[in-house]
Amino acid sequence: MSNRTLGIAVVGLGGAVGTTMVAGIELLKLALIGTNGLPLAGLSEELTDYERIRFAGWDLNDANLADAAAEHDVLPHRQFASVEDKLRGLRPWRAIADKAFLANIEGANVGDSGNHEDSIARVRKQLREFAAECGEAVVINLASTEKLVDQQAPVFESIESFEKAISENSSLVSPAILYAYAAILEGVPYGNFTPSVAADIPALTDLARKTGVPLAGKDGKTGQTFIKTVLAPALKARALRVDGWYSTNILGNRDGLALSNEESLASKVKTKHSVLRSILGYDVEDHIVDIRYYRPRGDDKEAWDNIDVSGFLGQPMQIKVNFLCKDSILAAPLAIEIARCLELAKRRGQSGIQEQLSVFFKLPMAENGDPEHAFHKQEAMLLEWIGGN
Repeated sequence: MSNRTLGIAVVGLGGAVGTTMVAGIELLKLALIGTNGLPLAGLSEELTDYERIRFAGWDLNDANLADAAAEHDVLPHRQFASVEDKLRGLRPWRAIADKAFLANIEGANVGDSGNHEDSIARVRKQLREFAAECGEAVVINLASTEKLVDQQAPVFESIESFEKAISENSSLVSPAILYAYAAILEGVPYGNFTPSVAADIPALTDLARKTGVPLAGKDGKTGQTFIKTVLAPALKARALRVDGWYSTNILGNRDGLALSNEESLASKVKTKHSVLRSILGYDVEDHIVDIRYYRPRGDDKEAWDNIDVSGFLGQPMQIKVNFLCKDSILAAPLAIEIARCLELAKRRGQSGIQEQLSVFFKLPMAENGDPEHAFHKQEAMLLEWIGGN
């Protein structure tokens, strides 16, 4: 393993996934947990060692990470107690906020008056200092889902039109986009684990390609869509026609609260809806995706799927999957692996969209706009890249 130190700057550091990431790495450093759930553990000596990862980041809530983690209630008590002091010593930087893009999540830990240029300058300075302390930095967006943005709007078409929008403090530019732009300007790789539009606007993908900054996204593929991208290729291989696929989610964490807003929900449903046609090669007319905020469930997400298929002689059959999962326990290790891969991509001199990281995302960014969704093909792409072939 590499002996370099990697700094992961997290947008949404104080959230359930962010605090789970930090706690998990600290528990690994103490040898109190193994590498279950970390799919790239032991696969390459080029990837930065988990024990040499440090964290910083932004959040609308200024609570230290111990208090934040206690509120999210993801960690078992014994594990929390083992890393409580480390978590208590980490407090988020002030965040960029705009209620027009995130209606249901509020916090007072805001860094400026809403001026885009000031926000970018502040984030760039924080990243520059953090990267200098660590040796290398990566930004991972774990913030709550913003409302759907038209990424093909004229202001996002070119870097010239985008910079004009920045200077004019355009209301079309979201916090997620500002973080991504600041990272690219600082030469810091950027991964978008959320459904929010960020570095996937044309202006920023082009800028990253030209300036040598690796990008990856978007929307981490953790639970239901992970299962969907495993099952759909198998059904296709057996020539079982999918007549309908009903997917419902209930979750009660901060992400679920954000998704109870219809405009934020539209961003999430868009990323989850794109999978089946790509894999199966035809439209599933009755493909329904339903996501509900259900407070009592907390971070224990339930994903339920009913799949109607037709087989030989046109005979109907059903498959039912009930995945009782833990949202942050699935998401945190993937966000860590994305950061390690982005740092390696930069070290290898790669820039722009990193399609080999598609396995981690519901709606992978792709240079030609036509991403691969089948899990087994995505995994093969990643393993080939890690091997340096």
